Amino acid sequence: MLLHGVFVGLATLDVVQRVAHRPGVNEKMIALRSDIAAGGPAAAAAVTFGALGGQSVLLSALGPGPIGRVAAGELDQAGVHIVDAWAAGADLSISAITVLQDTGQRSVVSRNAEDMMAVVPGALPAVIRDADVVLLDGHHPDLAVAAGQAAQAAGVPVVLDCGSPKQVYAALVPLADAVVCSTSFVAGEPAGFDALAAALLAGGARLVAMTAGAEPVHWRTRQAAGAVPVPPVTVRDTLGAGDVLHGAVAFARAQGVTDPERSLSFGVAVASLRVQHVGPRSWLNDHRLHRLRV
Repeated sequence: MLLHGVFVGLATLDVVQRVAHRPGVNEKMIALRSDIAAGGPAAAAAVTFGALGGQSVLLSALGPGPIGRVAAGELDQAGVHIVDAWAAGADLSISAITVLQDTGQRSVVSRNAEDMMAVVPGALPAVIRDADVVLLDGHHPDLAVAAGQAAQAAGVPVVLDCGSPKQVYAALVPLADAVVCSTSFVAGEPAGFDALAAALLAGGARLVAMTAGAEPVHWRTRQAAGAVPVPPVTVRDTLGAGDVLHGAVAFARAQGVTDPERSLSFGVAVASLRVQHVGPRSWLNDHRLHRLRV
């Protein structure tokens, strides 16, 4: 029986240029490699969930424009079913991304969803009711809140991806089972992760975790705390690594895994495999992916 995951939030079209060094002002350079693929936190997590053997539904605003159609086609090839909540506004955003050849570090410039309006589709309760897990990334705030509330009403666990700080997180944290933060989100809390985790747990979350690249993933629940080590690997491309981890954690939660060490270790293992591959999709063909177990 296939696990069903619903991923609510941002989709973009990523144009990725792999370069020997960061270009300077007025500098022109030739990329070592170029890729085009759908990106965004929710979209990348949905692709990951599907690659692990689940069935992914992406609830986002893509729109009828040419960029949105390209992104939708690429996601369809990756096995992601799309529920398009686009209401009005500009075409889908393009993310301009550079990845450094030697380190795999990436830089991203994007409008995200700033110029788009999303509407809550009437089919939302039915889409959520059939899910084993729902992931929210905080983009398209009204859509995120509606999906989180529908998940709570249906008894479906919610994984919240806390990237850069957003006002909507105050409404989403009480709806979340697991809150997975990045260091950029925690940077907004002067007292650090422990204080932020305590506040999020008091706000309703059952698990709070923080990823920090190659550093251990720290986590806290109301009863315990710990850290999951990140294995040393040859890093070739870090683009979307955090989103991949979130998609893998959602896959574990869809299987009914609530133990922080198990779910986060699985997320770390999948993300560690991803960063060893150049390009946004090449890692999906790694034979080791289907040997990983929660």
